[in-house]
Amino acid sequence: MALQPHGGKLVSRFSNTNLDDMLDVEVSGDLRSDIENIADGIFSPLEGFVGQDDFRSIVNTGRLKSGLAWTVPIVLDLDEQTAKNAKQAGEVALAVGGERFASLKVEEVYMINKLASAKAIYGTDELQHPGVAKMANMKEFLVGGKIEVSKRIPQGQIRKYRKTPKETREEMAQRGWKTVVGFQTRNVPHVAHEMLQKAALNVYDGLFVNPLIGKKKQGDFKDEVILSAYETLINNYYPKNRAMFVTLHTEMRYAGPKEAIHHAIMRKNFGCTHFIVGRDHAGVGNYYHPFAAHEIFKNYSDLEIQPVFFPAFYYCKKCLAYANERNCPHGPEVRDELSGTKMRKMVSSGEIPAEHLMRPEVSRLIVSFKEPFVS
Repeated sequence: MALQPHGGKLVSRFSNTNLDDMLDVEVSGDLRSDIENIADGIFSPLEGFVGQDDFRSIVNTGRLKSGLAWTVPIVLDLDEQTAKNAKQAGEVALAVGGERFASLKVEEVYMINKLASAKAIYGTDELQHPGVAKMANMKEFLVGGKIEVSKRIPQGQIRKYRKTPKETREEMAQRGWKTVVGFQTRNVPHVAHEMLQKAALNVYDGLFVNPLIGKKKQGDFKDEVILSAYETLINNYYPKNRAMFVTLHTEMRYAGPKEAIHHAIMRKNFGCTHFIVGRDHAGVGNYYHPFAAHEIFKNYSDLEIQPVFFPAFYYCKKCLAYANERNCPHGPEVRDELSGTKMRKMVSSGEIPAEHLMRPEVSRLIVSFKEPFVS
């Protein structure tokens, strides 16, 4: 049976509110995706942008002020004049490029210490870290309050696999899945990923492949490349009745262990009972220990969704098979490992990975893209 959503209730924040006479507040397209994620319950129990008490609690304890696990604050930052106007108005229309799509009831306006907050979330205040840089560049005021969405983002090609938690939970129930393991990725798939996912399928009823589609750092694979690569892999190599392919539209925050908890909560809301936590999960550079994301789950025994820790898979030239340190006695000299970083280097140099490292259909697809990376 699927777990209850985080906080016990699947949030739904949609309405037909007339936005015509409201003050407009412009937001980015990326933030619009997260506003829709709030409305659909992907960020349950959040009903809007967090207020000051919740923000402080998230930063200081990795939990909401209620004590419920929450590690990444979802916020709206505004300049002083816009924040002042919004507070005065009480309720504002949120817009992208002048197109209104949601309303926000302004409950509070507050300021934060951006670098101190960044250090608490990301474990560093170095501006080279993409998450810290983003926080440092935020406008001075944050606005807390509940949102209501009146107009959805058009589906389009990049969102054709997007589903709401209500839809995924219904589909899991129809398939009779009692246990579902979620897999987060921001990379195109290689065979080590596939072997890891299929090892999980030996244990659980269903596999929920949920790549993150949204803003990423320079050098990461573009969304359309990730989407096409997974579509190709799943159509060719996965049993149709055991795998569900759904995209998650939010941005990478590169918060390492804190983001691993955030990722687990979102998959819990989608209906997963288990969640695969990778090596250096949501990491960037050398900011986090490779297994920091495994360790942090010890502090969140109340999370309900169960983390699944796999050792890193590699191809052993001696075993002539995919293996890991638990079942293979051979040393690094006979291991063929393909990390996301190594894969990006191979593709950018025009080198096609060997078939035991990446499925040929996936390799051919990736190299068919003229510019596969975020520039």
